[in-house]
This record gives sequence, structure tokens and C-alpha cells, in this order.
Amino acid sequence: MEDCLFCKIAAGQIPVEKLYEDDDMVAFWDIEPHAPKHFLVVPRRHIVNPSAMTAEDDALVGKLLRVAGLIAAEQGVGDGFRAVINNGFESGQRIFHIHVHIMGGRPMGWPPG
Repeated sequence: MEDCLFCKIAAGQIPVEKLYEDDDMVAFWDIEPHAPKHFLVVPRRHIVNPSAMTAEDDALVGKLLRVAGLIAAEQGVGDGFRAVINNGFESGQRIFHIHVHIMGGRPMGWPPG
């Protein structure tokens, strides 16, 4: 998508401090963190959100979550982090490209939001 912020980041058009990168995805620190450790994992393929997924996206999104857990462990929060995927404006999604927020390094309350 030409105007998508995360597509531009994934393509290297917008610089970020990368934590991880491969052919399928990129991970980087959130610019408005809500926890001491708060990063995003974003697929290179543009998928709007979970509601827009197809069966073709299953393996990619599964890998997205697995990689998120690996990065969380590398960042010292592997034993206690929250993974969040927003779906739609009502949920707080502001960039319409699927991504997972990983937040850790502090106690997380329940319910969220």
C-alpha cells in the first residue's frame, strides 16, 4: 500500500530502530511506548487487520506471534508480556496494517482498556 506507514517502514523508506528483520516481517520500538519494553512486530505483506485476514495469512500471522515471543525473551520480558492486536478504529487501531504490540517490564492490569 502506497500510503501505509508500516509498509514504508517495512520497505526501509522510513528509518526505525529495528529489533528484528527477515523476509516476512520487521520489529521495532513503539514511538509512543506504554510500558518500559514496548515494540511492534509488523509483517511486510499488507493485511489491514485480523478481520481482513484470509487462510493464506495464517502461517504469516502465526510466525508473527512466535517471533514476537522470541524478541520479548531477548529483551528480558519473555516471562511476562502482553501481546495486543487491535482490529478496527473502535479498538484503538490507528494504522490499518496488522501488527502486534508487545508490552512488558511492568505489571499489566486486567481488564485492559
